[in-house]
Amino acid sequence: MEMSSKLLERAVAEISQLPGIGKRTALRLALHLLKQPEDQTQELAAALRKMREEIQFCRQCHNISDVEVCGICANALRDKSVICVVEDIRDVMAIENTGFFKGIYHVLGGKISPIDGVGPGQLNITSLVEKVKSGGVKELIFALSSTMEGDTTNFYIYRQIRDYQVTTTTIARGIGVGDELEFADEVTLGRSIVHRVPFEGVI
Repeated sequence: MEMSSKLLERAVAEISQLPGIGKRTALRLALHLLKQPEDQTQELAAALRKMREEIQFCRQCHNISDVEVCGICANALRDKSVICVVEDIRDVMAIENTGFFKGIYHVLGGKISPIDGVGPGQLNITSLVEKVKSGGVKELIFALSSTMEGDTTNFYIYRQIRDYQVTTTTIARGIGVGDELEFADEVTLGRSIVHRVPFEGVI
């Protein structure tokens, strides 16, 4: 796609790197921004830069946060004895939107996948095991996607903590096998959390 402006071409190239956005959509967005008041575009650029430079990961659960401890972990009304184990930040948002879960989270940052070169050491598993070892955790809810990688990750964690006095459950399979958590509707996801079942420690 040859353009008369190299500046526009660069902007389109950068925007098109975003997930689900091709060159044509990127061009449409770039042209839309050009039509907006300059201060509005500058506000967008400033917000993106500030987010990228200042956003943190909660030191307790690895969720995104503006401070060291996220609002969920810092909330005295949340049940700290129940931890919902999820793959990434989008899953936290999906479950929070249901309004059904009142515990806290632990974001692994991915799933064990040898094919993709992702091993246990590349995920936030050690800190989760340490939480269990330190006491105070009554239940771990495995809320990873119903895929081979998700089940493998569940089983690996289960083996690390099975000797401790902690209940392990998994969300009810109202979520279809192979489905990604973030795409489930809120009612189905909420019911899956409420009607969670014991994790049997087998794959």
